[in-house]
Amino acid sequence: MTQAQVDDATELTPEQLAEIERKYDEGIATREVGPSAGIVLRAVAIVFAIYHFLTAGFGLPADHWHMGWHLAGLFILTYALFPVFKTQSLFAMKVSRFRLGNIPVYDLVFMALGVAAALYLGLAWRGLPILGVEEQTFRMGNPNGYDVFFGVVLIVLVLDLARRTLGWVLPLIICVFISYALLGPYFPGLLQHPGVNFKTFVSSMYFPQEGIFGVTLWVVSTIVFHFVLFGVIAQRTGLGQLFIDNATILAGQYVGGPAKVSVVSSAFFGTISGSSVANTVSTGALTIPNMKRLGYPGHFAGGVEAAASAGGQITPPIMGAAAFIMAEFLELPYTTIVIAAIFPALLHYIGVFTVVHLMALKLGLRGMAKETLPRFAAVWREGWANIIPLIGLLVVLFSGYTPYMSAFCGISLAVIAGMARWSNPATLIYPAAFIAFVLWKWMGAGFEAPMALTLTLGAMIATLNPQARIRIPEMTDALELGVKYALAVGAASAAVGIVVGVINTTGIGFRIGYMVTQGAGTMAMSLHDMMMIGNWALVSVPDLQLFLSLVFIAVSCILMGAGVPTTALYIMLVSVAQPALAQLGVPPIASHMFVLYYGVVSEITPPVCTSAYAAAAIANANPFRTGISAFTLGLGKIVAPMAFVYAPVLLIVSSTGFDLWEFTYTATSCILGVLALSTSVVGYWKAPMGVVMRVLLAVSGIVFIAPSLQADLMAALIAAPAVLSQFVAQRRAAKAV
Repeated sequence: MTQAQVDDATELTPEQLAEIERKYDEGIATREVGPSAGIVLRAVAIVFAIYHFLTAGFGLPADHWHMGWHLAGLFILTYALFPVFKTQSLFAMKVSRFRLGNIPVYDLVFMALGVAAALYLGLAWRGLPILGVEEQTFRMGNPNGYDVFFGVVLIVLVLDLARRTLGWVLPLIICVFISYALLGPYFPGLLQHPGVNFKTFVSSMYFPQEGIFGVTLWVVSTIVFHFVLFGVIAQRTGLGQLFIDNATILAGQYVGGPAKVSVVSSAFFGTISGSSVANTVSTGALTIPNMKRLGYPGHFAGGVEAAASAGGQITPPIMGAAAFIMAEFLELPYTTIVIAAIFPALLHYIGVFTVVHLMALKLGLRGMAKETLPRFAAVWREGWANIIPLIGLLVVLFSGYTPYMSAFCGISLAVIAGMARWSNPATLIYPAAFIAFVLWKWMGAGFEAPMALTLTLGAMIATLNPQARIRIPEMTDALELGVKYALAVGAASAAVGIVVGVINTTGIGFRIGYMVTQGAGTMAMSLHDMMMIGNWALVSVPDLQLFLSLVFIAVSCILMGAGVPTTALYIMLVSVAQPALAQLGVPPIASHMFVLYYGVVSEITPPVCTSAYAAAAIANANPFRTGISAFTLGLGKIVAPMAFVYAPVLLIVSSTGFDLWEFTYTATSCILGVLALSTSVVGYWKAPMGVVMRVLLAVSGIVFIAPSLQADLMAALIAAPAVLSQFVAQRRAAKAV
């Protein structure tokens, strides 16, 4: 390796990594503010975090107040930190009579209007006689002037929040839905409807149960924010580093070691991080330079990290925000969603891992030198206490308690593990306060005795952490960062609530679902006639109709996902896809997982794939080539959703039931399909592979995904020439040596 290559693979500084994350994660790219404004905003962020933390443990206020406070915090911080347009000059520090701490006066006005609109619902819930406002029950569907004013303000400003934090794509899509609601009579054919009265529309968007104050904002303000906060604090206290070190120990010494470390560490890290970009930057800072030193091309090294990190959105137990919303939509326990996600996530990482392994064989790359690997005993002797918060969170979550209670316990244990030490008696106030809370819950029958004992012991053991103690300023930095991470998902959830409200009000979901199934049915009839061999049909019309419907929905997910966060995309598409797939007999959990998967695929699909672009910046590689590499590495994730629609048994908890033999057989078939596809992508197994053989393997991989003995036999026949040619090529190579 030349000196230039060595220099090119040098690790970036923390400041450079932070700048990359700021550039590609739109949710944390914020403008500079003055010292006084910075202190005020820091205080607001910390109060915002502490409020959510305390309400998770001690009880939530009424929904309209809780979501109102959450929205008020979003308005304050977003309008203070995100400029009206994302130009370099607007991010920079300026001094002007029309600015306060570099925050323009117009943003302060928007901020005040947003806070007023967010809190008005709570203030007027029981009526405001002084203003002639009746109780909310009597105003539902018949809003007064104040309701209309604040409702319009809220709708407009929520769209602006989404635009400032996430760009133009999501607000423009939502505006299309708003236009559909208001201009229904002007739409053609099946899409035509009587239209929604403007005041009725504002009322349905503003009042709880649907619209902005609906399930999406409730889940984010009640559950998702807490898990985002837990992930940031746990990473700050050392859990992220523990994951990376253990991944290096597990995979570093094998063929293509650093790339396998990337896959394993991203899988670990995905359990606590719902952000693909944050995952990419955190683990890629170490793994991408190591991959390049070993000999991987820069674009491939970045693609490995991006593809592996995108899997964090589908990796149990946290799975980003979408899983919590899925649980609410399906009215299922969150643990059911986690169990359903186990095999799909495994299938994704098998695909990425296989490509990495075969590419290492193709390039002749070896693993990391044994002496450069972390020592297992040293890693765990130093970092064992950092796993306690995650264990505590999972124990509470899987014991049937609410997700926000599990997050409260996980955050509490993370704070204790990071800040409390027996050598500093004053810091023992943290475990003492948590143990007092646990005992209080136990005496009030909130915790059973085994749970109370487990959490108490966890808090006591965490104080024995041998690592250096985290100080209060460092912990407040983590709280502030956690809040910044949550701003974008909060804005997206509030804005997408409008889409949910429009769908519920107009029934467009069923209309589009009907159009999809009818269009697929018409195409299926035509294709069926073409596939007839005498009186024998290669495939039935219903099967063709289902397949074509799935393809239409998958393509829509990927196309609409350009620049739209996974959570927002999932909410929009599942509202449309669910009716279509339900008409075709697909179990609800399978259809929801199908949409979630393709929403995640959009994160690594060019031309808009922010995770890949962040990885490319670390790897100093071409962004588009890195995106292509990430996409090909994630091919397993592209075909996997088809498998669990056709075979819901793969989700374990599907309503169709679970059969161990059927699961084992179908899972094996799917894994073979992913292995065949991955081998086709690399073009190497035991020897280089020609184009024809790669195509045969790719086709066989797709056929393997279909869960039937006939399909598997056909796939085996298609793959046979490619497999045999590899053994022949290997034998020739051995003889030549």
